[in-house]
Amino acid sequence: MGDTPIRRPNIVLIMSDDLGYEALSCNGSTSYKTPVLDKLAETGMRFENAHVMPLCTPTRISLMTGKYNFRNYIGFGLLDPTEITFGHIFSDAGYKTLLSGKWQLRSYNPPEEFPENRNKGQRIEDAGFDEYCVWHAHHTEEKGSRYKDPVVYENGKYRDDTTGKYGEDIFVDYINDFVERNKDEEFFVYWPMALTHGPFEPTPDHQDYDSYDPPDNRTVGGKTWDEINRGQSDPKYYGDMVEYHDKVIGRLVDKLDQLNLREDTLIIYLGDNGTDQSICSMEHNHIQMCGGKGLTLDRGTHVPLIVNGATTKSGRVCDDLIDNCDYLPTIMAAAGISTPENFVIDGQSFLPQLQGDVGKARDWIYFHFEPMVDHTDKHFETARFIRSKRWKLYDDDRLYDLLSDPEEECALLPEIDDSESSQVRAELEPIFDEMVR
Repeated sequence: MGDTPIRRPNIVLIMSDDLGYEALSCNGSTSYKTPVLDKLAETGMRFENAHVMPLCTPTRISLMTGKYNFRNYIGFGLLDPTEITFGHIFSDAGYKTLLSGKWQLRSYNPPEEFPENRNKGQRIEDAGFDEYCVWHAHHTEEKGSRYKDPVVYENGKYRDDTTGKYGEDIFVDYINDFVERNKDEEFFVYWPMALTHGPFEPTPDHQDYDSYDPPDNRTVGGKTWDEINRGQSDPKYYGDMVEYHDKVIGRLVDKLDQLNLREDTLIIYLGDNGTDQSICSMEHNHIQMCGGKGLTLDRGTHVPLIVNGATTKSGRVCDDLIDNCDYLPTIMAAAGISTPENFVIDGQSFLPQLQGDVGKARDWIYFHFEPMVDHTDKHFETARFIRSKRWKLYDDDRLYDLLSDPEEECALLPEIDDSESSQVRAELEPIFDEMVR
C-alpha cells in the first residue's frame, strides 16, 4: 500500500474593516472586549508590528496579489481585471475556495463621478473562487446596506431572503456551511469582513437594533444609500460593532472545533487599515488613541495581526515588521504551493516565525500609497515612504524618528541631519529607486 498523502493545512484569512491595532483588548484596549481574538492570540501568535496601507482598496489589492501597489493599482474600488489573486492560485492548487464578505473591487464611482472608471475592476465571478457570498458586488450606488437587511450577491444572483437578517451573520453562516460541506477537503476561506466600517449602526446585540430602520432602497430621492446613512451613522455604536465582530469570528472558530479541524487549519486575522478618524479608544495606560484611517501615520497603517492553528507555536508575541504583501507568500508556503510562472511577489514569507524559528526579519517595509479617492469629502495625500522599526523616510526627504515623534510633527531634513539620521537616510533612500515597475 502506498503512503497516505499528507494533508495540506486549511487556510482561513480574516480581515476586519477599519479596525486598528488599538481596538483589541489583547493589544491593550480598555474600550472594548474581544475575548475570542484574545484567546486566539493567547493560544497562537500575536504580532506587534504589522502594517498595511492606510485605506481599504490599496490594502486589499496588495493582500490578494502579494504586490506593492505601484505594480497593479488602477484606482479606488478597482482590482485590475487581468490580475491573478490568491483565489486563482489556491483553486489551481486543488483547494476548495470561498470568498464571503465585502468585495467592492469592480466599480466604485457613482455614474456622475469619473464615469470612465465604471466597470473597470475585476468581477467577483472572475476572481478565482469556487464560491462567493458578497456585499457590493457591482456598482456603488447599487450596493445598499451591508448590515441590517443587507444586499448580498451569492454565486451569480442576489439573495431575496435577507430582510430581517444581518450582513455579517449571513457571511459567517455561509462560511460555516462551506466548511461543513468541505470538511474532508483542503479549503481556503477569505473573509473580508463588513464590520467595523461605517455607517456606525447597532448590531443584533444592541438594544437599539430592533428600532433601527435602514433605508430599504438602494437609492432614495436621488441620494445614494451612503449619503443617507452618513446622517444616521453614530460613532456611539462602534464599540458594539467591535464586540459583535469578535463574536461572529467565534462562531467560525467554534465550527472548526466542532469538526475537529482546528489543528488542520491556519487562521490568520488582520485589519485592512487604521480605525476611522472619528473613533477614539483608550489603551491600557489610560492613553487616548484616535483612529488614523487614510493617514500615513502609524495610526493609519498599524493593524492587529493574530495567527492561530496548524503548526503555529502558541503563546508567542513577535515584534518583527510584517508588510502587507507578506501574507500571500506565507500562506503559499504553508500550503506548499509554488509561485506561478512569471508571477511577481514582492512579499516574503513569515512562516518560519509561525513555526517557532527566528526566520528572516525585515529591516524595512515599503508603502506606495496612491488612494485615488477624489470624489469624497476627505482628501488623501499620495505618498511613498519606507518604515523601519524606528525610522520613517518619505520620498520628499522627510525623515521621522518614530520613537520620539510618532505623530510625525518634526521632520528631519537633509540639511539638519546628524550622524545617525544621515546614516539612516543613506540606508533607506536607495530603496525608492528599486520600487519601479
